[in-house]
Formats: sequence, C-alpha cells, structure tokens
Amino acid sequence: MDAKGLLQLTKKPNIKIFSGSSHQDLSQKIADRLGLDLGKVVTKKFSNQETCVEIGESVQGEDVYIVQSGCGEINDNLMELLIMINACKIASAGRVTAVIPCFPYARQDKRGESRAPISAKLVADMLSTAGADRIITMDLHASQIQGFFDIPVDNLCAEPAVLKWIKESISEWRSCTIVSPDAGGAERATSIADRLNVDFALIHKERKKASEVDGTVLVGDVKYRVAILVDDMADTCGTICDAADKLLSAGATRVYAILTHGIFSGPAITRMNSAGIEAVVVTNTIPQEDKMKHCSKIQVIDISMILAEAIRRTHSGKSASYLFSHVPL
Repeated sequence: MDAKGLLQLTKKPNIKIFSGSSHQDLSQKIADRLGLDLGKVVTKKFSNQETCVEIGESVQGEDVYIVQSGCGEINDNLMELLIMINACKIASAGRVTAVIPCFPYARQDKRGESRAPISAKLVADMLSTAGADRIITMDLHASQIQGFFDIPVDNLCAEPAVLKWIKESISEWRSCTIVSPDAGGAERATSIADRLNVDFALIHKERKKASEVDGTVLVGDVKYRVAILVDDMADTCGTICDAADKLLSAGATRVYAILTHGIFSGPAITRMNSAGIEAVVVTNTIPQEDKMKHCSKIQVIDISMILAEAIRRTHSGKSASYLFSHVPL
C-alpha cells in the first residue's frame, strides 16, 4: 500500500454538523462555537406533505451531528430528524449523533392509565431504527428515558448555566429560597439549593381525587425572601403561575421562574403576563424570539456552548461529566 492509501486509512473523521428546520439559530451558534460551517442540507415537502431531505455534501466515514429540537411542528420535525439520520447512515457516515436539546414526547414516559402508550419509548425505538448511534439531549423530563435506548445517551444538565444566571442576576441570591412547584421536581430544586447553600421549599398539591386538585400547601418558608421557582419545562404555565401566586401570598418579596424548556403553548403568554412573576427565565433549547415579543418577562439563557462542548468531547472521546458542574467559556 502506498503512503497516500495509508494516510486515508489513518485519517481521523471530521465533524459534520447539520441543522434540522426546528431551531436553526441554535444550530448556527453551536457550529460557530466549534469553528465550523453548517453542513449543506435541503429539506422540503411534496404537495402531499411528505418530507424530503437532500444531504448536499459527502458524509462518508465522517462523524455526523444532526441538531433538531422537539418543538414547533413536533411531528413534522421528528420525522425530518429520522429521515436525516437515515439519509446520513445510508450515505456511509461513520457515526451519526442526534442532538435533541428538547426531547419530544418526554412527558409520555410511563403508563398513566390502562391502555395508555409509552410514546417516549416509541420515539427512542424510531431513532435507533433510523440509524442513530448516539443521542445528546438536555434535562429529560424523566431520567429513565435513557433506559429506553440501547445506544449511549448523554443527558446534559442546564443546572450550571442556571446557577451562573442566578449569581449574576439576583443580588439577594444568598438569602433566597429555591422552590419546586410540585413534588416531581423536588430533586432538581434541592440540587440547586444545595449548590447555592440556600433554603428549599416545596408546593404540595392536595387532591380530592386522582385527577382533581383540592388545593396546594407550601412546605417551607419564603417570607421576606426572593423565591426562585425551578422546573424542567412549562407548557401552559398553569402550575408555575399558581405557584407564583402562592409564594407571593406567603410573603415572598419577588418570584422568579427558571425553566430549561419553555414550551409556552395555549394560554401560557396571557397567564405569565398577568401573574406576579418578576421574570421567566428559560434556555434556548426552544426558540423564544416570537414569544418574547408578546411577553417582556421572558429572558433567555444561551446553552449553545454546553451542546458545542458536548459535541467536541464526544468527537474526541472525552467524558462529558465536566459539563455537569461547569459552564464552558
């Protein structure tokens, strides 16, 4: 074998980053932080609404990352992601990693009642069948979703970026109280409270029946303090806004809400505008530009540097555990 042939065999695969249509701004920021250009891809729909994807450059033997968040037209974007993964796989990509900042169908992670589907498991199966070799996501609604896959899943955490925002933006953070709006988010809230060395409180829902809430009880003290509500996502914002009203009536001086995924569908914007929340802080796993025009309380934390560093570490074979306690510069 000549020297040129040996060089081709030993050449390290390049990173190729492609963007789906759900959140191209985040994809561009990730590519910029890695010093790369986004890969050429054309997505379109036929007249019968079938999705068509054309990868516009060679991916043979390369390390491919496809960025597509579970937001907007979720079903169309999920199908687009599956087709992009498959297109790269059958074009002989060396490895295909799906970067899914907000995992679709994450709330359907268990059977709530008889004959209910576990749709998050179905999505996991579809991603694997399409040809994904690895998944990078952020703050899964339920961590057990990682177990739905037979491929590696990196469930990144927005917590370091949230801690940084609290310390830089809230002057009284040393005497604040971190609050979970329900029992399900207690672990996330206590983790942040422990790292800030501040108090923790919980809002407990009392129920008449399984599906009927009788009232809420605040467990903990927020009187004369800044209260910071922490949760992984908010959709219609009913829980967050009710929790804010509860905290203000219990004597909190100001209430902030910090969420990883701001879905904000239905009456969410109206509720936030009328609630006594000082600011609703979200990451940019979901685009917020349009919603910010209608709600001045929304503030955004950029997490592109975390995703970019996760891609860089995955490509070079390094551990991503550093990202659970640090925000890359």
